[in-house]
Amino acid sequence: MNDTNLTTTTEAAEAAERLIAEFRSLPPDNDRKREIITELDDNAQALPFLVSVVADPGEYDLARVESATVLRLWPPADPALRHEAGRALLSALRDPEEDLVRQYAAMSLAPYTADPVVAAVLDTTARADEDPLVQSGARFAIEEAHRLQETGAGGP
Repeated sequence: MNDTNLTTTTEAAEAAERLIAEFRSLPPDNDRKREIITELDDNAQALPFLVSVVADPGEYDLARVESATVLRLWPPADPALRHEAGRALLSALRDPEEDLVRQYAAMSLAPYTADPVVAAVLDTTARADEDPLVQSGARFAIEEAHRLQETGAGGP
């Protein structure tokens, strides 16, 4: 790694730490939380934090929705974190209190279907979920997972 990459990585880590600290200091339903997640969207250093946000049923629903979206667009490269992200999205999918979070969790599962549990839950959700929008999101994720597999972009 050259000095430019090291500086960029250090700057990304510092930016993530600053934004995560701000996020944690805010009141529970503050919309700035959603904005912070958006600012972290392509920062690989923030992925573990985003996984924790989407998995937390007590967290602001729009922050969870944004986190799910980021995890769909930028799935972790690290296999352990990728597994954890898939399971966090499954946890969000099972949240009976948050229909919007469930919808986005379903749509965001495509990059995680290499995990047989994720694939099975997604299939069941697409066929039998009580919420038609969650079903539709699951069907979208299944189609996207097939596209990712065909192009080789699905990762591990």
